Amino acid sequence: MITTVVDQLLKNPDRKFTYVEIKFFSMWWDQQTNETQAAVRQLIADGRFEFVNGGWSMHDEACPHYEDMINNMWVGHQWLLDVLGVKPRIGWHVDPFGHSSANPRLFTDMGFEAWFFARLDYQDKEQREADKSMNFLWRPFSEHFGN
Repeated sequence: MITTVVDQLLKNPDRKFTYVEIKFFSMWWDQQTNETQAAVRQLIADGRFEFVNGGWSMHDEACPHYEDMINNMWVGHQWLLDVLGVKPRIGWHVDPFGHSSANPRLFTDMGFEAWFFARLDYQDKEQREADKSMNFLWRPFSEHFGN
């Protein structure tokens, strides 16, 4: 998939692409020629290939310990920084089953400017749609972080 995306981005300068999980990208990257890697670096520099979230994978939020969430993100972010000089600015969790208040707190501490997620409780979603308040500032619990 990534090969096709890069090929299409190079053919059409009006296209952009956003990628999330670094483990799969790193496996692809390691198999590429220097020429392809240089082309991808240029696409990144041009803002046409962007990384969001940047964790090694998109971690579950239902039951992991916050330390596991941090480690997962650290490994992906470190790879991006070491290999591509990139630091993600946006959190992206559209697949986990439910969301914990720890995640937005951790993402804030990681310097993310925004966080997008998909699995909102249906009653909360209906109310937010009715109130036209789908965009909101999630103020996570912070007492257990010492703040």
